[in-house]
Amino acid sequence: MKKTKSTDLKQAIKEKELQLARLEAHVDKATVCSDLYNKVVLEKAILNKELQDLDKNTFIERVKHLMPKRKKLICDYFRGK
Repeated sequence: MKKTKSTDLKQAIKEKELQLARLEAHVDKATVCSDLYNKVVLEKAILNKELQDLDKNTFIERVKHLMPKRKKLICDYFRGK
């Protein structure tokens, strides 16, 4: 399942790159095209982030997320002085 999600994200990123290539010629001509270009750039960035998170989502990362973090106290900053 992880591989299919990864390949689906890669395919969607390629589609966004094709859309960007088509829109790039029309960005300066109309504000609608410019807004659409910016929207596609944001969508591509979101897909890239999801792909990075999917690759990084290992068992260790999931366990780290569940472990409680030690809270810093003010006395921790003055220790050893």
